[in-house]
Amino acid sequence: MNSEVAKSWGNFLPWPTWDTFQKLLDNPPHLPDDIGVFSCKKSNPIYLTETSLSKMVQSVENKLKKRIYAHGRGWVFTPKRFLSLGSRQAVDIALFRLAREGTIRRLSRGLYDYPETHPKLGRIFPALEKVVDAIRESARIRVQPGGAYATNLLGLSEQVPAKVMYITDGPSRKVKIGKLEIRLMQTTPANMASAGKVSGLLIQAFKYLGKQHVTPERIRHLRKRLSADEKVTLQNDIGLASTWMHPYIREITKE
Repeated sequence: MNSEVAKSWGNFLPWPTWDTFQKLLDNPPHLPDDIGVFSCKKSNPIYLTETSLSKMVQSVENKLKKRIYAHGRGWVFTPKRFLSLGSRQAVDIALFRLAREGTIRRLSRGLYDYPETHPKLGRIFPALEKVVDAIRESARIRVQPGGAYATNLLGLSEQVPAKVMYITDGPSRKVKIGKLEIRLMQTTPANMASAGKVSGLLIQAFKYLGKQHVTPERIRHLRKRLSADEKVTLQNDIGLASTWMHPYIREITKE
């Protein structure tokens, strides 16, 4: 696409759906510098215009770079981290341009990172915890590891699941980063009462394992693994666990 072609189509080139723009982000075409995204609102059509990007957008882009560089490689972020620098449209345009030039990487819809590089492997994916923290902060939700991932974090299983599950008080959604799939599963407030604490992690791990698989070996492992402070927290939160878990928690926390 060049300026002559753009002129032949008129001053504005409509993109009728948001999904089309998402496809552009996934497989960005080569666009000359005088073509810019005019609107990124999901509810409205999206347009490209021949007008050069405004000085305001260029200023926002420069500010974005400074903030990204200050956080350093490995930082995972969403557009909301930059809304103090300009309008949402200006931020979206700047992120689109930075991703296109390779400064940042688009991991998923509305999720980016300043990728770390390995001398042999090249760009590597960010740590799972950084991705989840960025999602949690942006959506203002609470999350708690669950399923097989909870057992892995407690050392009750050595298997690293390809699909990592978190329970959340926010909406359910799936985020795919490379071969890894992160599943956020909406749950009840009661299940989130111990979120972010060792008690929440253990409750979710026991739910996944089931009573028949909470073995004496696993109880001994948890007695050794958990610190004195973590055992106090677990003891205080025993009422948040299912009744069948209570004897195991008492065994883990006994002096």
